[in-house]
Amino acid sequence: MSVILVFLLVIAGFAGWWLSHQRLLAKPWLEQGMAGDFVGLDRSALPTAKIGLGVFLAVVGCLFSLFTSAYFMRMGLSDWRPLPLPRLLWLNTGVLVLSSVALQCAVVAARRGQIDMVRLGLATAGLTALAFLAGQLIAWRQLTEDGYLLASNPANSFFYLITAMHGLHILGGLVGLGRTSVGAWNGARPERLRLSVELCAMYWHFLLFVWLGIFAVLAGWAATLIDICQRLLT
Repeated sequence: MSVILVFLLVIAGFAGWWLSHQRLLAKPWLEQGMAGDFVGLDRSALPTAKIGLGVFLAVVGCLFSLFTSAYFMRMGLSDWRPLPLPRLLWLNTGVLVLSSVALQCAVVAARRGQIDMVRLGLATAGLTALAFLAGQLIAWRQLTEDGYLLASNPANSFFYLITAMHGLHILGGLVGLGRTSVGAWNGARPERLRLSVELCAMYWHFLLFVWLGIFAVLAGWAATLIDICQRLLT
Protein backbone atom coordinates (compact mmCIF):
# COMPACT_ATOMS: atom_id res chain seq x y z
CA MET A 1 0.00 0.00 0.00
CA SER A 2 2.85 2.36 0.83
CA VAL A 3 4.31 1.78 -2.65
CA ILE A 4 1.07 2.94 -4.28
CA LEU A 5 0.91 6.04 -2.08
CA VAL A 6 4.51 6.99 -2.87
CA PHE A 7 3.91 6.51 -6.59
CA LEU A 8 0.71 8.60 -6.51
CA LEU A 9 2.51 11.39 -4.64
CA VAL A 10 5.26 11.42 -7.28
CA ILE A 11 2.70 11.50 -10.10
CA ALA A 12 0.77 14.29 -8.37
CA GLY A 13 3.97 16.31 -8.01
CA PHE A 14 4.83 15.94 -11.68
CA ALA A 15 1.26 16.75 -12.68
CA GLY A 16 1.23 19.92 -10.57
CA TRP A 17 4.53 21.10 -12.03
CA TRP A 18 3.37 20.26 -15.55
CA LEU A 19 0.03 22.07 -15.24
CA SER A 20 1.75 25.14 -13.81
CA HIS A 21 3.71 25.44 -17.06
CA GLN A 22 0.70 25.02 -19.38
CA ARG A 23 -1.48 28.00 -18.33
CA LEU A 24 -4.32 25.59 -17.51
CA LEU A 25 -4.52 27.18 -14.08
CA ALA A 26 -4.42 30.73 -15.41
CA LYS A 27 -7.34 33.16 -14.97
CA PRO A 28 -7.34 35.29 -18.13
CA TRP A 29 -10.37 37.30 -16.99
CA LEU A 30 -8.23 38.74 -14.20
CA GLU A 31 -5.37 39.75 -16.49
CA GLN A 32 -5.07 43.32 -17.67
CA GLY A 33 -4.14 44.56 -21.11
CA MET A 34 -5.46 44.89 -24.61
CA ALA A 35 -7.55 42.05 -25.98
CA GLY A 36 -5.08 41.56 -28.79
CA ASP A 37 -2.37 40.80 -26.28
CA PHE A 38 -4.15 37.62 -25.25
CA VAL A 39 -4.92 36.01 -28.56
CA GLY A 40 -4.89 32.30 -27.95
CA LEU A 41 -5.79 32.47 -24.25
CA ASP A 42 -9.15 30.99 -25.15
CA ARG A 43 -7.35 27.84 -26.21
CA SER A 44 -5.42 25.58 -23.90
CA ALA A 45 -1.64 25.73 -24.35
CA LEU A 46 -1.65 21.98 -23.85
CA PRO A 47 -2.74 19.93 -26.90
CA THR A 48 -5.51 17.41 -26.40
CA ALA A 49 -3.17 14.62 -27.45
CA LYS A 50 -0.85 15.39 -24.55
CA ILE A 51 -3.73 15.41 -22.09
CA GLY A 52 -4.91 12.05 -23.42
CA LEU A 53 -1.42 10.58 -23.22
CA GLY A 54 -1.04 11.92 -19.70
CA VAL A 55 -4.23 10.16 -18.61
CA PHE A 56 -3.10 6.94 -20.28
CA LEU A 57 0.30 7.09 -18.57
CA ALA A 58 -1.40 7.65 -15.22
CA VAL A 59 -3.41 4.46 -15.75
CA VAL A 60 -0.29 2.54 -16.80
CA GLY A 61 1.54 3.88 -13.77
CA CYS A 62 -1.22 2.68 -11.46
CA LEU A 63 -1.01 -0.76 -13.10
CA PHE A 64 2.71 -1.03 -12.42
CA SER A 65 2.26 0.26 -8.88
CA LEU A 66 -0.28 -2.50 -8.24
CA PHE A 67 2.16 -5.10 -9.57
CA THR A 68 4.84 -3.67 -7.31
CA SER A 69 2.56 -3.68 -4.29
CA ALA A 70 1.66 -7.33 -4.96
CA TYR A 71 5.38 -8.08 -5.31
CA PHE A 72 6.10 -6.69 -1.84
CA MET A 73 3.17 -8.48 -0.26
CA ARG A 74 4.10 -11.83 -1.83
CA MET A 75 7.78 -11.63 -0.93
CA GLY A 76 6.91 -11.78 2.77
CA LEU A 77 5.91 -15.46 2.55
CA SER A 78 8.29 -18.28 3.37
CA ASP A 79 8.42 -19.83 -0.12
CA TRP A 80 9.88 -16.66 -1.68
CA ARG A 81 13.33 -17.22 -3.21
CA PRO A 82 14.65 -14.07 -4.95
CA LEU A 83 16.54 -14.75 -8.16
CA PRO A 84 19.89 -13.10 -8.91
CA LEU A 85 19.65 -10.22 -11.35
CA PRO A 86 21.68 -10.71 -14.53
CA ARG A 87 24.46 -8.14 -14.91
CA LEU A 88 23.12 -7.51 -18.40
CA LEU A 89 20.24 -5.56 -16.85
CA TRP A 90 22.71 -2.79 -15.99
CA LEU A 91 23.66 -2.49 -19.64
CA ASN A 92 20.01 -2.62 -20.68
CA THR A 93 19.25 0.22 -18.29
CA GLY A 94 22.00 2.33 -19.81
CA VAL A 95 20.67 1.61 -23.30
CA LEU A 96 17.17 2.72 -22.30
CA VAL A 97 18.59 5.93 -20.80
CA LEU A 98 20.37 6.57 -24.10
CA SER A 99 17.10 6.01 -25.96
CA SER A 100 15.33 8.56 -23.79
CA VAL A 101 18.16 11.08 -24.21
CA ALA A 102 18.05 10.62 -27.99
CA LEU A 103 14.34 11.43 -28.05
CA GLN A 104 14.86 14.50 -25.90
CA CYS A 105 17.49 15.67 -28.40
CA ALA A 106 14.94 15.08 -31.16
CA VAL A 107 12.45 17.28 -29.28
CA VAL A 108 14.98 20.11 -29.07
CA ALA A 109 15.83 19.71 -32.75
CA ALA A 110 12.12 19.70 -33.72
CA ARG A 111 11.58 22.97 -31.86
CA ARG A 112 14.51 24.50 -33.75
CA GLY A 113 13.38 23.14 -37.10
CA GLN A 114 16.47 20.95 -37.54
CA ILE A 115 14.88 18.08 -39.44
CA ASP A 116 18.12 16.14 -39.94
CA MET A 117 18.78 16.08 -36.20
CA VAL A 118 15.17 15.02 -35.61
CA ARG A 119 15.63 12.06 -37.92
CA LEU A 120 18.92 11.14 -36.24
CA GLY A 121 17.33 11.31 -32.78
CA LEU A 122 14.35 9.21 -33.82
CA ALA A 123 16.55 6.59 -35.48
CA THR A 124 18.85 6.40 -32.46
CA ALA A 125 15.91 6.08 -30.08
CA GLY A 126 14.37 3.30 -32.15
CA LEU A 127 17.59 1.30 -32.49
CA THR A 128 18.45 1.60 -28.79
CA ALA A 129 14.91 0.59 -27.83
CA LEU A 130 15.23 -2.52 -29.97
CA ALA A 131 18.62 -3.19 -28.37
CA PHE A 132 16.97 -2.89 -24.94
CA LEU A 133 14.32 -5.46 -25.85
CA ALA A 134 16.95 -7.80 -27.27
CA GLY A 135 18.96 -7.42 -24.08
CA GLN A 136 15.91 -8.27 -21.98
CA LEU A 137 15.33 -11.44 -23.97
CA ILE A 138 18.98 -12.42 -23.54
CA ALA A 139 18.66 -11.84 -19.79
CA TRP A 140 15.59 -14.09 -19.75
CA ARG A 141 17.54 -16.77 -21.59
CA GLN A 142 20.41 -16.57 -19.14
CA LEU A 143 18.05 -17.03 -16.21
CA THR A 144 16.24 -20.00 -17.75
CA GLU A 145 19.56 -21.66 -18.60
CA ASP A 146 20.56 -21.26 -14.95
CA GLY A 147 17.36 -22.99 -13.84
CA TYR A 148 15.29 -19.95 -12.85
CA LEU A 149 12.14 -20.98 -14.69
CA LEU A 150 8.83 -19.16 -14.75
CA ALA A 151 6.89 -21.55 -12.50
CA SER A 152 9.71 -22.72 -10.22
CA ASN A 153 9.26 -19.91 -7.69
CA PRO A 154 6.89 -16.93 -7.14
CA ALA A 155 9.84 -14.53 -7.34
CA ASN A 156 10.65 -15.83 -10.82
CA SER A 157 7.03 -15.43 -11.93
CA PHE A 158 6.93 -11.81 -10.78
CA PHE A 159 10.23 -11.04 -12.50
CA TYR A 160 9.07 -12.38 -15.86
CA LEU A 161 5.61 -10.82 -15.52
CA ILE A 162 6.77 -7.31 -14.63
CA THR A 163 9.60 -7.19 -17.17
CA ALA A 164 7.30 -8.62 -19.87
CA MET A 165 4.67 -5.95 -19.19
CA HIS A 166 7.30 -3.24 -19.47
CA GLY A 167 8.62 -4.78 -22.68
CA LEU A 168 5.13 -4.81 -24.19
CA HIS A 169 4.78 -1.10 -23.49
CA ILE A 170 8.13 -0.51 -25.17
CA LEU A 171 6.82 -2.38 -28.22
CA GLY A 172 3.72 -0.19 -28.23
CA GLY A 173 5.93 2.88 -28.05
CA LEU A 174 7.93 1.63 -31.03
CA VAL A 175 4.73 1.65 -33.10
CA GLY A 176 4.18 5.32 -32.32
CA LEU A 177 7.87 6.05 -32.84
CA GLY A 178 7.72 4.34 -36.23
CA ARG A 179 4.79 6.49 -37.34
CA THR A 180 6.59 9.61 -36.19
CA SER A 181 9.73 8.54 -38.08
CA VAL A 182 7.71 8.01 -41.26
CA GLY A 183 6.35 11.53 -40.91
CA ALA A 184 9.85 12.92 -40.36
CA TRP A 185 11.14 11.29 -43.55
CA ASN A 186 8.03 12.13 -45.61
CA GLY A 187 8.04 15.84 -44.85
CA ALA A 188 5.28 16.17 -42.27
CA ARG A 189 4.22 19.66 -41.24
CA PRO A 190 6.63 21.12 -38.65
CA GLU A 191 3.90 21.68 -36.06
CA ARG A 192 2.53 18.17 -36.41
CA LEU A 193 6.01 16.60 -36.38
CA ARG A 194 6.98 18.57 -33.29
CA LEU A 195 3.90 17.38 -31.42
CA SER A 196 4.50 13.76 -32.46
CA VAL A 197 8.12 13.88 -31.31
CA GLU A 198 7.11 15.46 -27.99
CA LEU A 199 4.51 12.75 -27.42
CA CYS A 200 7.07 10.02 -28.12
CA ALA A 201 9.56 11.64 -25.75
CA MET A 202 6.93 12.01 -23.06
CA TYR A 203 6.04 8.31 -23.35
CA TRP A 204 9.70 7.24 -23.43
CA HIS A 205 10.67 9.29 -20.37
CA PHE A 206 7.77 7.72 -18.48
CA LEU A 207 8.84 4.20 -19.44
CA LEU A 208 12.38 4.99 -18.33
CA PHE A 209 11.03 6.22 -14.99
CA VAL A 210 8.98 3.03 -14.63
CA TRP A 211 11.94 0.82 -15.53
CA LEU A 212 14.19 2.52 -12.97
CA GLY A 213 11.51 1.83 -10.37
CA ILE A 214 11.22 -1.79 -11.49
CA PHE A 215 14.98 -2.23 -11.41
CA ALA A 216 15.15 -0.80 -7.89
CA VAL A 217 12.39 -3.17 -6.75
CA LEU A 218 13.96 -6.27 -8.34
CA ALA A 219 17.39 -5.38 -6.95
CA GLY A 220 15.96 -5.02 -3.45
CA TRP A 221 16.83 -1.34 -3.04
CA ALA A 222 13.19 -0.22 -2.89
CA ALA A 223 12.38 -2.67 -0.10
CA THR A 224 15.36 -1.42 1.90
CA LEU A 225 14.35 2.22 1.38
CA ILE A 226 10.76 1.55 2.43
CA ASP A 227 11.93 -0.34 5.51
CA ILE A 228 14.13 2.60 6.51
CA CYS A 229 11.27 5.06 6.00
CA GLN A 230 8.91 2.93 8.08
CA ARG A 231 11.45 2.75 10.91
CA LEU A 232 11.90 6.53 10.83
CA LEU A 233 8.13 7.08 11.01
CA THR A 234 7.63 4.66 13.93
